[in-house]
Amino acid sequence: MTTAAPAPEQTVLPERTANVPRRGRRSPLASVALHATLIVASVIAVFPVLWVFLTSLKPASYATTTDFFKETTFENYTNLLRDTPFLTWFGNSLIIAGLTTLLGVFVAATTGYAVSRFRFPGKRGLMWTLLITQMFPVAVLIVPIYNIMAGLGLLNQSAGLVITYLTIAVPFCAWMMKGFFDTIPREIDESGMVDGLTPFGTFYRLILPLAKPGLAVTAFYSFITAWGEVAYASAFMVGDENLTLAGGLQKFVNQYSAQWGPMTAASVLIAIPAALVFLFAQRHLVTGMSAGAVKG
Repeated sequence: MTTAAPAPEQTVLPERTANVPRRGRRSPLASVALHATLIVASVIAVFPVLWVFLTSLKPASYATTTDFFKETTFENYTNLLRDTPFLTWFGNSLIIAGLTTLLGVFVAATTGYAVSRFRFPGKRGLMWTLLITQMFPVAVLIVPIYNIMAGLGLLNQSAGLVITYLTIAVPFCAWMMKGFFDTIPREIDESGMVDGLTPFGTFYRLILPLAKPGLAVTAFYSFITAWGEVAYASAFMVGDENLTLAGGLQKFVNQYSAQWGPMTAASVLIAIPAALVFLFAQRHLVTGMSAGAVKG
């Protein structure tokens, strides 16, 4: 006589109560607090830019008031372009920033690749030198660099400012590009050598196409460094025909007053190229900066 095996006991799981929030889901109070914080942060970030833009559309008599939409006019822009050397300053800055960007990308990319892939005497010293140069403030460097440029006859010359800005941009960008190249497998270089490519051919044809995010960050940083720098541009350049935008804006401010209309209009126009460069490079910025920070 066979006996039936007892049925296995079934474990009854407690039902999830409706009041317990699911894992990863914020409570309504936390969601409201988060959105309120983001809104406040957005207002704080946008407010200065919006204030400058609205002030540029006001006549001089209302420049320091909060009557933003009273007697809106484009007179500040027309006077800026017609009665001041703004276009000359703009052109000088565009040439200097463009050269700084092109040379900065080339020097930083080649330096970062060489340090990442090759062994040579003084490699560690070179990297430490690039790092240490970032620790000195402008106030310390401006006098020795001024003396060097004076000795080379590069004061009041665009080439002098380009070289100066490269001393700022290249060390940081070379470190970043070195970290970015470290993330690219060395097998790609080896495959290029098997196909008969020279080291420079491997770098140009195989590595650079993979390094677009890092190159975008390098180009953006180099451009912004040259476009918005004030101290060196004010110390090295004199004369309206040689000034950059940084030096030209100081013409609108004196010891006793400030011409808010032209200055705010110039600020809006100055921000446009920087915004265009950012929009062009934005899809690569996060990838390039995070990749360059992985290894050092």
